[in-house]
Amino acid sequence: MNLQHQRIEHACASLKLDTLASEWAAIADHAASNEGTLADFLEQLLHLELNARSQRSRETLLQFAGFPGRKLFEDYDFKFASGAPRKQLNELTSMAFVERAENVVLLGPSGVGKSHLAISLGHKAVSQGIKTRFIAAADMMLQLVIARKQERLDQYLKRSILAPRLLIIDEIGYLPFGREEANLFFNVIAKRYEHGSVIVTSNLPFSQWASAFYGDTTLTAALLDRLLHHAHIVQIRGESCRLKDKKMAGTAPISTSSQNLLTNT
Repeated sequence: MNLQHQRIEHACASLKLDTLASEWAAIADHAASNEGTLADFLEQLLHLELNARSQRSRETLLQFAGFPGRKLFEDYDFKFASGAPRKQLNELTSMAFVERAENVVLLGPSGVGKSHLAISLGHKAVSQGIKTRFIAAADMMLQLVIARKQERLDQYLKRSILAPRLLIIDEIGYLPFGREEANLFFNVIAKRYEHGSVIVTSNLPFSQWASAFYGDTTLTAALLDRLLHHAHIVQIRGESCRLKDKKMAGTAPISTSSQNLLTNT
């Protein structure tokens, strides 16, 4: 390596142009062999560095998001889940709702793919450079309660609840909250109201949400007022995708409706 190459690498290191430092020589040779202009050479270098930075940023955002798995919108089985409003969901993939600080509420019975869709929208957000955080409702409540007991609730709220532009809270209603937990959850929704988007999934209709929040109808009404003021409500109907293969094989448990029909005949 000659002295000029060393000076270039040192300058790249000082400017934190890691990709440029490792790739500039090959691009320079390619440009020279193809009689490219200096402007072409510079443009290729800058384009390469920008792409590399964008990729590193997406990887950092993906790590912060904490998705439990890779669920893509394109992999959702709309043919089986015929009760999923495809047009409405397609419109949400543009992420325009995040720009407007609007919310998305995915409602439906267990197994229709609410979590899949929520995660897939989160992946779309990350691909567009939107800071996103995924967390199960029960896990969030546990972390909030612990943070309060350790007198670091404000720090937790700033880092994990308010920092993401999109917060995904999965499975509201599967486990009921106590009084303290219900108040903390209300605090989360109130602090994000008109400041950041929330996606929530639940197997409960809104009329039953109070049962998940310590039976407190006043708190639940105030919570829903803020959550639904600027919200896209996605109602998903259908049978469990998890039982699809078993039903095809004839090994799935009989449904309640079918059992009732057999009982009455």
